[in-house]
Order: sequence, then C-alpha cells, then structure tokens
Amino acid sequence: MPLEFERPILELEKRIAELKETARTTGVDLEAEIRLLEERLARLKREIYGNLTPWQRVQLARAPGRPTTLDVLEKAFQDFLELHGDRAFADDPAIVGGLAYLEGQKVVVVGHQKGRDTKENLRRNFGMPHPEGYRKAMRLMDLADRFGYPFLSFIDTPGAYPGVSAEERGQAWVIAQSLQRMSRLRVPAIALILGEGGSGGALAIGVANRVLILENAWYSVISPESCAAILWRDAKEAPKAAEALKLTARDLLAQGVVDAIVPEPEGGAHKDPLKAIRNIKEALLRTLEELKGLSPEALYRDRYRRFRTLGAYAES
Repeated sequence: MPLEFERPILELEKRIAELKETARTTGVDLEAEIRLLEERLARLKREIYGNLTPWQRVQLARAPGRPTTLDVLEKAFQDFLELHGDRAFADDPAIVGGLAYLEGQKVVVVGHQKGRDTKENLRRNFGMPHPEGYRKAMRLMDLADRFGYPFLSFIDTPGAYPGVSAEERGQAWVIAQSLQRMSRLRVPAIALILGEGGSGGALAIGVANRVLILENAWYSVISPESCAAILWRDAKEAPKAAEALKLTARDLLAQGVVDAIVPEPEGGAHKDPLKAIRNIKEALLRTLEELKGLSPEALYRDRYRRFRTLGAYAES
C-alpha cells in the first residue's frame, strides 16, 4: 500500500514501465522519452525523500516490509539460538532474544518483534510486550553479564501493552526493573531503534552505552496519535504532534538522545531491506569496536554519564 506522499513517484514509475513495455512490444524507439522521464523521476525522489516531514517519517517507520529484529538476526548474525520464556509465567512472542555470533563475536541479542501479516501480528501482539517479555529480556541481560558477552537490543514497538492483563501482572513495575537491570550491565550495551520507539516500552531495553537509530525511525515518550488525542482531543492532529515531539532521528541526534544515525536506502528501509541490514551490521561492528577496550566499571560509568547528561535546563 503506497503512502500518500509517494503517489507522484509511483505514477511516474508506472508511466516509465508502460513506455518500456510499448517499446518492447512494438519495436518503436522510445529511449529518449524514457530517459527524460527517468531523470525526472530521480529529481522527484530527491525532492520528496530529501524533505520528509516528521509525520512522513513516522509513516515510513511503520511501512510493511521494513526489517524486523528477526530479519536482522537472520541476515546480519550467525547461528542465532532463540531462548524462550521468563521462568515465571509464559513466553512473550512480542520480544525475541537469545545467543548469536556477529562476525565471530559472541553476543546476546534482544528485540521487539512485529508480525508480517495480520495473523502473525495478532500472535506477536503488534510488537507490544507483556510483563513476561521484559522479564525474558532481563533474563538475557543476566546471561550477558554472566558470560561477559556484549548485549545488543533492537527497538521497534509502539509501546508496552496497556491492557488490563498486563497491568494485573505488574507492567509498570517490570519496566522499571528492566530499566534498572540494563543500567547495571557490566558488558558493552548497544540499542538500535529499527522503526518505532514508543515510550517506556521502548526505553525498557534502551538503557545502553550507545543508542543508534535508523534514519526514518522515531523515538518518543508517546506516539503522535496519542499525543494529539490528549492535547487536541483529535488523533487526526498527529502530524502536528509529530512536529512538536521532535521525534525524528535528526532531532534526537541534535538533542543527544541518540549517538548515531544509521542510513537507510532511498525511500526507506522497506525499499531495500538487505541494504538496510548491511548498514545496521556495519554500525554495530563499528560501535562494538569503540566500546571493546572499556573495563566493566568504565562501561558502567559511561552509561551513567550518558543518561545523566540528557536534557537541557537553565539555572536562574
């Protein structure tokens, strides 16, 4: 399903395809016309994708076909062994994790997981974890500390599940515990925002030494729709909320909330998932190399310093 702002691009691509088909079937030389349209298409793409609004980036972050945690684990890592369950209640499919190799280096990985279709999204609760999902993540944090393996997390959730069942099992308490546990890791910790980074449900596995973000992902205390519904009593004001929240990768980098932006293929990661995953792998390897010389105590202090310096204030 094309996004509204992409329709001019799709219409021009359709016209080019029709001319190529006409040239093939009739033998008429349409090379000059096709070349002109292709040049116009390239300019149009640069114009549209080079000037995306915050709300358009939110839409790209949600685009079907965007790489998920399991896609990254399959294409960028080797020998991923998924571990299930929280040893207390159940296994939460909205969070996946386990052991893997990244270019020969043993790592522990955790990430939100959305579905590819309606059936899988229902099974994975649209990437919105229950408390048992965060308890599973903490179990894997313990594993990383015990064996001294770097801890990598992939964030892609509109938020933790806000339903009654989750609240009955202590959702807010478990998120707080996950924040505390990750902050105390004695190994290198890297978080990467793949798509959506909504509120405490994202931050629960985002207390890392370095936080990376894909170019069209977003990270905020609330989704634009929920913010609009609260402030203006109308979720249709989401574009205005997205602008005010400063949730884009560039805004977050300028504020120091993230440490680096991972580039996406033109038009978004869903246009060329393999290229996006290659960029993710390069960024992770580069960041691990940066952190590998730090002692456990230095990693702890580095993480403390990073989060203590977030935010701006003025003293009168």
